[in-house]
Amino acid sequence: MKEPFSLAGQTALITGGGTGLGLGMARCLAAAGAKVVLVGRRETELAKAEQLIGAAAAYVAHDVTQLHRASELIAAAERKAGSPVSILVNNAGIHLKKPAQDTTPEEFQAVLTTHVCAAQALVAAVLPGMLQRKQGSILFTASMASLFGIPLVLAYAAAKSALVGMVRSLATEVSSQGVRVNAIAPGWMDSDMMRNALAGDPARRDKILGRTPMGCFGEADDVGNAAVYLCSPAAKFVTGVVLPVDGGVSIGF
Repeated sequence: MKEPFSLAGQTALITGGGTGLGLGMARCLAAAGAKVVLVGRRETELAKAEQLIGAAAAYVAHDVTQLHRASELIAAAERKAGSPVSILVNNAGIHLKKPAQDTTPEEFQAVLTTHVCAAQALVAAVLPGMLQRKQGSILFTASMASLFGIPLVLAYAAAKSALVGMVRSLATEVSSQGVRVNAIAPGWMDSDMMRNALAGDPARRDKILGRTPMGCFGEADDVGNAAVYLCSPAAKFVTGVVLPVDGGVSIGF
């Protein structure tokens, strides 16, 4: 392998790709040579992201919770890219911070639909082509909530934990046919959202950093570069793993 981390010739569809970690992954995948198709509900954010990444990027405005339209999304992405989707990044999600006793069934289901049901629908839509070509990579964005208990996020933790089960089951089902399946579990990443969440709350910031062995927050590109590795030939013998990108949070005390 002359270029084990190259994604030249690959086409990646990234849900939630217009902002945050999704944008970080898209940016890094494109830098490694892939065409990237960004998916999200906000066309304005998608257009900004496309412009930021450049010629390697395109976008499709789409709501992944419209489960019956998953095949339509794959077809639209392939038309935009001019090539089959060979990398699927299931990154779209919503958050809900609420006491368990106050979480309604409707709220719980909404979180599961966005994270889990939408991911399953897209997997089912993209797999036939990957299996026919005997080549593909499916990546899920898991969470620290997949690995240990975090209070007040019952629905989110259930959804992210379900993704880990999907990774393991799917990997055992399709890896022998050339399709690898993995996940990244990000730790606390520096972002506008996190800075807003921590503004005026130094105790919470200190608590997070105090349990992070590296003593700092991560960046979106840290997750993006991990995505490049897991989707590249360098990881050709890696499947069914959940890779923490967390500065050591998951093994710290």
